[in-house]
Parts: sequence; structure tokens; C-alpha cells
Amino acid sequence: MTDQVVGTSGSEAPGASPAPGAARPAFFGRGRELRELRAEIDRAGLDTIAGRGAPRPRVLLIAGAPGSGRSTLAEHLAASLADRYPDGVLRARLTAVDGTALTEGEAARLLLDGLGARTVPGAGDDDLTHALRKELTGRRLLVLLDDAASAEQVDPLMPEGEGTADLLFVAVSRGPLTGLNGVRPCALGGLDVPDALALLESWAGEVRLTVDPRAAEALVERCGAQPAALVLAGGYLAAHPKTSVADLALRLEQATADGPGGPGELPRTARLSHDALPAAAARTLRLLSFAPAGQVDAHTASALAGASLPTVRTTLRELADLGFLRPEPGLAPGDEPRWTVPTCLQPVLRDLADDHDRPAELQLARARMLERTVRLLHSCRAVTDPEGSPARVALAALPRALRFDTAEAAAAWLERSRAALLASARLAVADGELDTLARRLLAAVVRAMIAHRGEAGAAPDLYPVHGLVLDVAERRRLPREKAAALLNLADLDASTGRTRQALSRYRAALDAARAAHDAVAAGRAMESVAGSYQSLEDWPRAADWYGRALTERLARGEHADAARLYGRLGTVHTYAGQYGEALRQWRAAVAAYRRCGDVAGRARALSEQARVQEYAGRPQESLRTCQEAVQWAREAGDDRLLAALRLRLADTLERLGDPAAAKLHRAAAEQLLAPDAAAGAESGGGQERPDRQDGEGGPDGAEAGWRTGRTPESAGPQVPGVPGAPGGAGGAEGAREPVRTGEAPPAPGERAPQGAGAIRLRNP
Repeated sequence: MTDQVVGTSGSEAPGASPAPGAARPAFFGRGRELRELRAEIDRAGLDTIAGRGAPRPRVLLIAGAPGSGRSTLAEHLAASLADRYPDGVLRARLTAVDGTALTEGEAARLLLDGLGARTVPGAGDDDLTHALRKELTGRRLLVLLDDAASAEQVDPLMPEGEGTADLLFVAVSRGPLTGLNGVRPCALGGLDVPDALALLESWAGEVRLTVDPRAAEALVERCGAQPAALVLAGGYLAAHPKTSVADLALRLEQATADGPGGPGELPRTARLSHDALPAAAARTLRLLSFAPAGQVDAHTASALAGASLPTVRTTLRELADLGFLRPEPGLAPGDEPRWTVPTCLQPVLRDLADDHDRPAELQLARARMLERTVRLLHSCRAVTDPEGSPARVALAALPRALRFDTAEAAAAWLERSRAALLASARLAVADGELDTLARRLLAAVVRAMIAHRGEAGAAPDLYPVHGLVLDVAERRRLPREKAAALLNLADLDASTGRTRQALSRYRAALDAARAAHDAVAAGRAMESVAGSYQSLEDWPRAADWYGRALTERLARGEHADAARLYGRLGTVHTYAGQYGEALRQWRAAVAAYRRCGDVAGRARALSEQARVQEYAGRPQESLRTCQEAVQWAREAGDDRLLAALRLRLADTLERLGDPAAAKLHRAAAEQLLAPDAAAGAESGGGQERPDRQDGEGGPDGAEAGWRTGRTPESAGPQVPGVPGAPGGAGGAEGAREPVRTGEAPPAPGERAPQGAGAIRLRNP
């Protein structure tokens, strides 16, 4: 007889049915299977027997039909092995609730997130699996892969070689994972009768089973001794105290084998329990199959059912008492209760919804849920705005159930709901009939994530979101939104070094912007194309595209942006060794800043003009230009810029044989920097160098910007398109170039040398 393993919590009177909502033992039986699985961990593998070291971690497979308790057994095994794997348990479900198998890259990203490892936005499957294997190597960790669809999902996730012997993989699947080397399978059938009766008793109470043991055994047989079916049967008996065990067994025997959900003990038991519900509760249950990622709370259920929150809260508790919902563990006191719909019940509930509800009603329910989610996301973002802002005023007018009291509470909700939000976005786009709502949802997701996590922190999640925006834009033939989505995707590609892929997307974005007659987006795309060529050191093409963008800006009378582009052209020609053309462009930039009244920009442009003159072997001209730049920097009141220019003057004067004047300029620069040094000392940060501008870091900070092909937000206009997409957040960042002192000019086709003494300024 199989040993019974029972976890208990709480106390009950002997023979009484558990009170509604009371905690129940979570695990029954499977003692033999547990012993076999533990024994397999310590058993020598084929490689060990052959005298070879273990090349891969040990893999255990728990195979069984949905509803057989396979996931519960895996979790119980993981809990019992906690002391052997001090680095913890890493979990991932490899099949979505709609039955779609995750790719190996998606699975790797989930596991990397669980490890707290930062992932690269838009990284391919191979890169993600490689990063995961590297992170896992050397750890003493148990990796639980639930609902694995095939060996091809699991195999790429497993590291090999030294440092992997202390890893244990536990895979849960419907059947054998053919092709996975070294796997140790454990096939699950039904529970043994005593264990099945104990599970049934925990729901229905001891007395009802004791008075008719034969009927109880018959009920176990009708349920196939499957834990999920037994839970539903026990919940049914608890909710219907006048129904005998024999009556329920007879009803299950007489129930039709075919129906929504297909044949089998679990669908038949679920249909019987569903049909006994009041109409409103049964409808709510069916609609819960549309809950994103199977996660249910009162807000989601209220939106799906179109019912009030108090009514829905009562219904959810009743459904949980019937066994249709599982409470989410780890809730803090005072948290809103949350549940999950067991994955084994998802297909049954979806088939019941298709059978009982009209398609228009189901679409309306999904639309209500998406609308509620959009409003919650708007509230989540608005709470980060300052008090008295229009967003906070609008937030105060929302119903209490849709408001967040603090930014911390909103951030916690966003993190907790992250998987469900991304699943909602994917399902909304895949639906194809709610594209307007889908676009609003995607925009709200982008805004909320950026508000709470910043662009860099949200980038791994935003990359697929922008991809969904692109899908909708192409399907609905919306060229303006297509351009914006392509620009955002290209920016993320460029920021991770995939410059050629970014270039391709920037070119596609330019075509879409021209089709939409969107001059702003087209100009943004042209600058980004130029910046990408600049990152690839293709100076002629970079100059050509900057010239095209400059022509567009001048045609629209955008003189400040034209001044910036003159500087871009000057930079490109400098690196190409074309100093005469570079000087012409920087002089044009100086004139443009003069027309705009930008004194600081004029000073920076003059400093770059002086640098090029120095490279061209004109030290006297460089000295005069730098002195003029000092005058304008003084007028602008920019002490950091003034200090940097005085240091440049000092270097130039030393080369011209005037060390005394050079010393005076150095002393003046140190005096200008003294307040910064004092402020840095108070904050513990030390003196801040004049060559480090906001947004730049490291010794190569000046060049790092344009290498990515991105444009600072301040450099260009906001790009409309995707509502909520970060406008102006990408493009070519060639404007940030170093002001150099005492260095040889770069050879044609080479970058100017980086030195510890280089003074970097933010160019106009």
C-alpha cells in the first residue's frame, strides 16, 4: 500500500466537513514515487558507471496526465530537498495557459528573471540560453520546469561540464521527453484508494465517507483516482450536504462521456459541478478561463463578469471552496485575495464558455477586462506624477477601486502583475478583433513600466511590447504607428550593439514615416540611419544622411535642430580626416546657434571648431577661437564649460611656448571647479571631472553615445505614433564628442584617441 504523505494545517472537529475557505492538507499519497525520485538523485548515472565525470546535471521527469497531481508532486519533492540545494528552487512553466509551448528563449528569459539576472532586450534564443547556462553553472540549485512540452524545450536550458554536478532539473510533462539524455522518468497514475479516500475526506468530511465506504470507493473509481477530479467531487459534496456519496457516484456514472472539455474523469466531474452552480456563478466561472496567465483577482473577475466587486468576491470564495480555484500563496496580511485557475481546468472551462456563451458576449467580457486593465495602468503611472499635476487630478476622480495610494503600492502591483499584463497584451493582439483596445493597452503598459522602472529597467519587457505594436500597425495598415514601433525597436537594437539590425529597422521606419507623410518621424529616422552608419565608421554614408536630415530641418525652419546637425556633420568629417569640411560645418553650427540665441551652444561649437583647427595644424587660429569660446561660456554662466575651455587654452598656450599664461588658465579652471569639488566631498563622491556630462560614463563616455546610434531625448522632437511610446528616445547620438587637449588628430578612418586627460563636453 502506498504510504500516505499529508501536510496538515489548522484543526477540525473529528468527522466534520472543513469550513468554507479553511486550509486543507495540500498533499496526499505518492510516498512510493517520492522514494523512487529521491533514490534516483543519488543513483550513479551511466557516465559515472563508465568512469566518466557527470557532463550534465541530473534530470528527473514526472510524467502524468493533467490533473494527476504531477505539479503538486514536483513542488513537494522540491520542498523536501530544500536542505540539499541551498541556492533555492528556480521555477518556470514552459506552456502558456492557452496551450502554447514557450520557445527555449522565452523559457530561458523566465529563468534568468528568477535568478535576478539582467537580460538583453531583443536577445535571441541562443544568447538567452547561453546566458542561462552560464548563470546556472557553479550553483547548488533545483530547477523545476513545469508543463514541459518536449525535450527541445528542456535540453538547451541545461549547462554542461564542470560545475553542473550540484544542479538538479525536475521536469513535469504529459509524457516521456524523448531525446533528453540521462532523464529518470516517474510515471503517475491514479492515487491508491486509501490516499484517494483521504483526499476526498479532506473536502467532504469523514462522516459522509464512513457511513457508505463502498459508495466512497465507487466515487474514487468514477474519478479515476485522479487528484484534480477528486478535489472537484469533494468540493461538490461539501457544497451540497444533502447529496450522498452514492448519489454523486451515480450521477458521474450516468453523465455523458462526450461534452465540453472532451472525455475523461476530470472534464466529466467539472461539467457536473459547473452545471450545479447558479447561473451567475457558472457564467463567472466560465469567463475566468480568459484571465491572463490564469491569475484571478476581484478586479479581473469583476471586469469579465460585469458584476460588482462585493458580488464577485463572494463568488470567487465559493468557487475556491468548490476546488475550481487555487489560492495564491505568500500573500501579506491585508492583501487582496488572489487565485489561479489550475491549468488542467483551463481547456474544460474554455470549452464550456464556447458551448454556453455567444461569441459576442465573450468578446464583450474580454473588452471589459482590457478596459479595466488600461484604467489600472493609467492610475499606476499617474501616481508617479507630482501632486497637483493634471494626471494626479484625474487620478483623484477615479473610483477608489482603481486608485493606488502610493507609488510604492503601484510599483508592487505592476511587478506582481507583470506576467499577466504581458499575457494580456499578447492575447489582445492575437485576438485581432479588439485592436483599438489592444493599442491602448500596449501604450499604457509602456508608460507604466517606464514610469516605475525607467527605460533601461523596462527594456527587456518593452522589446516584445513594441513588437506587438508593430504587428497591430501592419495588420491595420497604420504607417505612422509602424514607424514609431520600428524606431523604438531599432533604438533597443542599437543600445545592445546590434547596429546592422537597427540600421535595417531605421530604414524601414523611414519608409513607413514617408508613407504616413510624417515629416518629424522621417527626420528622426534619417538621423538614426546616419548615426548607425557613424557607429559602423562608414563616414561618407553618415555624412550623406546627416546632410539629408539637415536639409529637412532647414526646410521646416527648425534652426536649433539644424545647428545640432551641423555639429554632427562636423564630427563625421573630423573622423574622416576632412578638416576643411569639418571647419566649414562647425562655423555653420556657430552661426546657427547665434541666430537661435543659444549662447552655451555657441560656446561649445566654437570649442569644437578650435579642436579641429588644432588637428589641422593651425594652433594660432585654435587659440583665438578658444578665447572667443571662453568669452561666450562666461556670458552663458556655464562654469563647467568655462573650466574645460580654460584647460584647453592652457594646453594650447603650452604648445605655443607660453607656460606662464598656461599656468594662469589652469589655476582659473581649478578655482571654477572648487565648488563642484566641495559639493562632491559633502556627498561622498569626491570631485566631479569636467569631462563627465550627464548621461555619460567611463573613460569612453563621449564616444559611447554615438556608438549605440541613439539620440538624446533633448536632441530631437517627440515622435508620435505609438501612444505612450517614448518619443525622441532614439536616433543618432553623434553630437557628444570629446573636446581634446594636447593630442594628435585622428587618422582618416580612425576614432580620435581616448586619453585619461581628455576633456569631454556635450556638443550642441
